[in-house]
Amino acid sequence: MTETTQPKERALIVGVNVNQDPYFQESIEELKNLAIACEIEPVAQITQNLSRPHAALYIGTGKLDEIKDFVDREEIDVLIFEDELSPSQLRNISKHLSTEILDRTRLILEIFASRAQTREAKAQVEIAKLRYALPRLRNTNQDFDRQRGGTGTRNRGSGETKLELNRRKIEIQISELEKELENIGRNRQVQRKRRADSGVPIIALVGYTNAGKSTLMNAMVTKYQQDENKLVFEKDMLFATLETSVRNIKFEDGRTILLSDTVGFINKLPHHLVKAFHSTLEEVREADLLLHVVDVSNPNHEKHLEVTNDTLAYIEADHVPQIRVYNKVDLAEGVPQLNGESSACVSAKKGQGIPQLIQVLTQQLFADYKKCKLLIPYDQGQVIAYLKDNATVLGISYDDTGTVIDVELSEADFERYGAYVIEAER
Repeated sequence: MTETTQPKERALIVGVNVNQDPYFQESIEELKNLAIACEIEPVAQITQNLSRPHAALYIGTGKLDEIKDFVDREEIDVLIFEDELSPSQLRNISKHLSTEILDRTRLILEIFASRAQTREAKAQVEIAKLRYALPRLRNTNQDFDRQRGGTGTRNRGSGETKLELNRRKIEIQISELEKELENIGRNRQVQRKRRADSGVPIIALVGYTNAGKSTLMNAMVTKYQQDENKLVFEKDMLFATLETSVRNIKFEDGRTILLSDTVGFINKLPHHLVKAFHSTLEEVREADLLLHVVDVSNPNHEKHLEVTNDTLAYIEADHVPQIRVYNKVDLAEGVPQLNGESSACVSAKKGQGIPQLIQVLTQQLFADYKKCKLLIPYDQGQVIAYLKDNATVLGISYDDTGTVIDVELSEADFERYGAYVIEAER
């Protein structure tokens, strides 16, 4: 018996180009890729140039009639709108069209829901979906409580008719999920405090989705850790990484960092998601340094860079120093001029430029480290063990009273072990 694959739903992409935005077409192409990630086939697009989206319908009434004719003629299953529709816009459009309607926000939420693996990520995405659904209950027959099943946009549920009951139900769900995230967040805070107390610098990878952050992490793990079990998941697709992964990287000179991979950003990232991923994004806010990965082979990488910086400002992480990492230079038409800025050019996939990046990183990160000589009593072996793991050991010798160790220390460790210092560079 031959298995038949369910045909993908056919989608019409709808967008409003506000004031001739030069990045509008790229945003439309990105929306198509988001649809494909949801296993929906974008078959056509209808766009309109306006000074601002129509307050009631998002698009003009004439364009709405054009869409209705196209949907009927081409047997379109779903409409996907470039921007997030307000509850009233969704309600008004639904009065004119019986076709299922998705907007950019809902599409991204669906992708996050399908990618989430850990309980924390699943809870974060579910909270974002419920917050998005709450003001829209009156406008749809969909049941937002239920996870999407199968492929495409089918099987989303039949919905409820008791509006107030549904609202209370969703509010209770959000409250319960937030309590669960608070417990997970407390454990994460303990882990962060433990890492901070270790004195090892924490570096967070940030950047636009699919810029190559996970690939860069794996390149550094492969070069300096050489443990395939520590590699993180990477794939050429939007939002391949949702969970934060932290890896210990020890360089050839003995210096050690903790490298953290984070969720990618995207233009018009739903604020529901940013709010729900608050605890995860604290990894970025509390980092010592950010590696801002930019896919320089993308012709709109300057826009991606701007979106990432705007998002960092939104989550209050714009105060953290950053190094700009221009990735995929092997695919780019030209190599960026660095002009002395804190930056490096790499091809993470091919392992090119990693030593140069590490040089820039160590120069910036360890600029305030102090070289000193410590005398550690023989009964304080745990101090020696700590310094071997968390400091740059330059030499070890022994005398009658203890171990003499030449090290390069962070300011925090210098203060912590100041009682053992017998000589220090000024």
